[in-house]
Amino acid sequence: MFEIKKICCIGAGYVGGPTCSVIAHMCPEVRVTVVDVNESRINAWNSPTLPIYEPGLKEVVESCRGKNLFFSTNIDDAIKEADLVFISVLSNPEFLAEGTAIKDLKNPDRVLIGGDETPEGQRAVQALCAVYEHWVPRERILTTNTWSSELSKLAANAFLAQRISSINSISALCEATGADVEEVATAIGMDQRIGNKFLKASVGFGGSCFQKDVLNLVYLCEALNLPEVARYWQQVIDMNDYQRRRFASRIIDSLFNTVTDKKIAILGFAFKKDTGDTRESSSIYISKYLMDEGAHLHIYDPKVPREQIVVDLSHPGVSEDDQVSRLVTISKDPYEACDGAHAVVICTEWDMFKELDYERIHKKMLKPAFIFDGRRVLDGLHSELQAIGFQIETIGKKVSSKRIPYAPSGEIPKFSLQDPPSKKPKV
Repeated sequence: MFEIKKICCIGAGYVGGPTCSVIAHMCPEVRVTVVDVNESRINAWNSPTLPIYEPGLKEVVESCRGKNLFFSTNIDDAIKEADLVFISVLSNPEFLAEGTAIKDLKNPDRVLIGGDETPEGQRAVQALCAVYEHWVPRERILTTNTWSSELSKLAANAFLAQRISSINSISALCEATGADVEEVATAIGMDQRIGNKFLKASVGFGGSCFQKDVLNLVYLCEALNLPEVARYWQQVIDMNDYQRRRFASRIIDSLFNTVTDKKIAILGFAFKKDTGDTRESSSIYISKYLMDEGAHLHIYDPKVPREQIVVDLSHPGVSEDDQVSRLVTISKDPYEACDGAHAVVICTEWDMFKELDYERIHKKMLKPAFIFDGRRVLDGLHSELQAIGFQIETIGKKVSSKRIPYAPSGEIPKFSLQDPPSKKPKV
């Protein structure tokens, strides 16, 4: 069987960088070269400060960089010298979750390799299998034809996104009835046919894959004249958009139907904890809706650089003219963000937000002081926070009747909960 000694990976982003770093780490006899046209990104991979944050990634890269792991802009030579080129030869879809990517790569549920059903295609499939067999048990390596491999990737992310939209739809019902979506999720998750994964209600899913892959599935269904199937999966995206708009509307209504010129602290800008990735982050959409209503946003995230936040919010689909310069301030710590704020909005489930000194925060906020928990990170602190004096609003639960009530106005809302946002961020 043909043995792979040199691998070239095209693209040094959130997938290519970590994936090939782990391959180099687990296969010291294989030379792995990651190439990209972006020189600054390659320079970052070759520096002490990597271009992306992922727990465990720095240690993996430093263990083999310069030995059998290389980052380069010399794409042509890397391709010519390679025995295998990722992306252009085989279908090897990744099933990584940002924040746990290194763990997922070292101990995957499965590795899926698709190839042409020709002698050459099958030889390539078996050669790549041999690479993964350095650390992945053979029974976890699945081989399929190319279409099955690609559709498996789309379907996996579509099913996960569907679960999030499903539990988010129930969260709206819970708020209307007095049920607690966490209790409902626990109850249904104990049914072994359903399971408890991806039943965490929130302000909505983000990241680069879920929306992209669901929309790819919708497009494919439309192109193949399967309109009923396309509409089914489109509803997953529509429900995610609705959850974001619903949360923003709840903030506005709770703050006496206006946030114009009010200071709102946004805690968390990454699409989830343990990553600096902001692509399709719900924070972008929540910030957009609040900016459109004239709110002054003070944003803090422990891993997202100031420049990235400004770029995301300055996109023409998110803001207009000088909105960002007038309405957005990037804070260096959560206490600075909350100082003088009317409300605190938690958009990312960073663990540190559970450990903040909320008594200190409350003293510096304007009263009544509100907390809007879009990630249910403060569930165990509600009694303590209410004793301090906070008014708490959270996803999928009425916290207490002894608070300034959440009462939507009878007026026409400033933005429709039914219509899609007029300007979609493309980030």
